[in-house]
Amino acid sequence: MEQFEKLGLCEHVLKVISNKKFEKPSEIQEKTIPLILEGKDVIAGSATGSGKTLAFGAGMIKNVVKGNGVQGLILTPTRELAEQVACALEEFAYYKELTVAAIYGGVGMGPQIKKLAYADIVVATPGRLLDHMQNNNITLAKVDYLVLDEADRMWDMGFKDDVGRIVKNCPKDKQTLLFSATISHDLAGFADMYMKAPVEISVESYVDTSKLKQIYYDVRDNEKFGLMVHLLKGEGTKLAMVFCNTRRNADFVAKNLINNGVHARAIHGGMDQSKRIRVLKEFADGKMNIIVCTDVAARGLDITGVTHVYNYDLPKDHRDYIHRIGRTARAGESGMAVNILASRDYDNFSNIQRHNEGLVVKRENTPRFPRVAVKFDEPRASKYGGVHGRASRGRGRNIGGRRPEDRKGDSRGREQRGERNKRSKDGFRGGGRNVRQKSRR
Repeated sequence: MEQFEKLGLCEHVLKVISNKKFEKPSEIQEKTIPLILEGKDVIAGSATGSGKTLAFGAGMIKNVVKGNGVQGLILTPTRELAEQVACALEEFAYYKELTVAAIYGGVGMGPQIKKLAYADIVVATPGRLLDHMQNNNITLAKVDYLVLDEADRMWDMGFKDDVGRIVKNCPKDKQTLLFSATISHDLAGFADMYMKAPVEISVESYVDTSKLKQIYYDVRDNEKFGLMVHLLKGEGTKLAMVFCNTRRNADFVAKNLINNGVHARAIHGGMDQSKRIRVLKEFADGKMNIIVCTDVAARGLDITGVTHVYNYDLPKDHRDYIHRIGRTARAGESGMAVNILASRDYDNFSNIQRHNEGLVVKRENTPRFPRVAVKFDEPRASKYGGVHGRASRGRGRNIGGRRPEDRKGDSRGREQRGERNKRSKDGFRGGGRNVRQKSRR
């Protein structure tokens, strides 16, 4: 507690920290809070779960005056992150009785308009905030603190111009804080244009790589799901996140996991917001231990205790891989990242290895596992590798399965085994060495 007091935090925030029994500041808090309280613009590199909400909220909560209009504005790329940041700020601002409003799409504007009338701090996604600005539901004339949280993701999602329009409506003498896992050329250009002599802060990865085990399995396309079911049932998973590249695959995987006796739920941007919040609460409360998600839906979510991250689909962007595995092995706890590769994943996996030198991802021998039942809805999944093609009218079939030995008389099975063995020798090497650069298809 003494270390928090030395940072200069106000008594209202210190009381909350004491109630939460926080022992010491995180690295990002220790490095940025003094600068923020001095009024400096800051560019900080930090991951989800590093304690950045308290870091950028410290000055805001200390100096914002209740009932004087919107003085603090935080922009986030996703609805989930907006909701999460708003909840955290409400907790830290509890004893100062500040009003925090979360503004995002997917829900009605009416209740948000009522919140904005009394808000001291607003946490918003860019698109919905612009809607309210155009309807004169909010003025940014009194904003003293502007925060861009997960700025790299906002740029990736195409919010660059929207953010620019919002910033131009804020006072020029405001304090601007930019938090981002990576700083691209475009983000650097934004900082040059809109920030005043920003201080750049970098911190070590929040993921403890010494406690994170990364492995991969190399299987056929139609074996992916069967192996996934086998691993989820047999590894004693406490809390797991399964990543897919598309909404359709997330729904498809979650539905068929349930059909095979695995308690899972999907979460992605195509779902109703109330349902997304309900799923996240069940997961965070431990009522359901497996969540199947897309990168956009999961971005910024800070859920403690995740023991396993499964990459059912390997991401195209190597940075997304780092964000995914960063969900586990936190705060001194052990974690595992499991990659299930088929032929369509080779290029993405090679790209991940190429851009993250020293990444240790070891190959595991594929265990024996039974066939599983898979039900296809419209549109149909092909080989259960991805979802596309014509409808199947809800019919199901058994797929996958790894028997003690493929049928001895099956020449096709022998050819595929030989190709996989050759592949493992030629390219997909564990121990941190790069996988082969060219895919074999």
